[in-house]
Amino acid sequence: MKLKDQDSSMLDDDIITSVNDATKCVQKGPKIVVIGGGTGLSTVLKGIKEYSSNVTAIVTVTDDGGSSGRLKEDMGILPPGDIRNCIVALADKESLMERVLQYRFKNGDLAGHSFGNLFLAAISEVCGSFYEGIKVLSEILAIRGRVLPSTLQKAEIAAELINGERVFGECNISKSSKRIKRVFLVPRECSPLPEAIDAIREADIIALGPGSLYTSVISNLLVEGIADAIKKSKALKMYICNVMTQPGETDGYTAYDHLKAIVDHAGDIVDYIIVNTQRPPDSLLDKYNKKGADVVAVNSEELKQLGVELIERELILETDVVRHDPYKLAKAILEIWENKI
Repeated sequence: MKLKDQDSSMLDDDIITSVNDATKCVQKGPKIVVIGGGTGLSTVLKGIKEYSSNVTAIVTVTDDGGSSGRLKEDMGILPPGDIRNCIVALADKESLMERVLQYRFKNGDLAGHSFGNLFLAAISEVCGSFYEGIKVLSEILAIRGRVLPSTLQKAEIAAELINGERVFGECNISKSSKRIKRVFLVPRECSPLPEAIDAIREADIIALGPGSLYTSVISNLLVEGIADAIKKSKALKMYICNVMTQPGETDGYTAYDHLKAIVDHAGDIVDYIIVNTQRPPDSLLDKYNKKGADVVAVNSEELKQLGVELIERELILETDVVRHDPYKLAKAILEIWENKI
């Protein structure tokens, strides 16, 4: 990366010097804001933190499924799952504490609950607010960067389908078989967290996604002031398109369809779209096809109509699931920034 020089005291031990220099480079990295939720957001954070500690994750708070949904219903708190995942992703290195936070109970009344969700809920009650709980947990894990909810208001995401039907709740939207016309928040007027707006205004890079298009990415853009702040920001703005379509939410969507949905809900807030060109193994692709998912097709000519620059890379991490490689993705993001500064 092209980073400005910074004075530092010379140390005799070459190993310590090398470690300190690497740490300073990370601390001097660009100010990066990543907006989304779910597995996609935590994935990109794992790679981004290797280039900069000036990272802010702005996370959706509309999750209503699983452990998060139960705690939201039982305790009246904001859903902690996506927040927890992002905090763990930004931790300096894996530790026993991080593994414990990700542990999910298998039996009894706690079956299905993540310990980290329960821990964050407990800290929030002790500290007096969910936001304070996030800050304390972030300090415990000494994370690189910050994790912020897009709003502290309790909100539900709803969708109007192409047939006029309205569906309420993230889980119900994902189960729908009809194409989504638009999504909106209930209540419609949700005030943003001021720190989130400040981070967007000061950013060098703003990245949307990857993650569920409507329920993880666009849900943040519907919070008052978020989209407008992105539009006014001088940062490089990019959308990281999903590798696979999501059954019930983006069936049959191309890369153009993904970006067009963002434009329709938030305006022209994207300069670049990063897409994957690597084909998953046939055996893995067959497994996804049986569940109704397929590779997101990249239609270059249609994307040009939206006035964005197309960045094509091989970005898949080869495991038993089809996901972005955190480090390949982070490299692609930083290459765009380096070429523009």
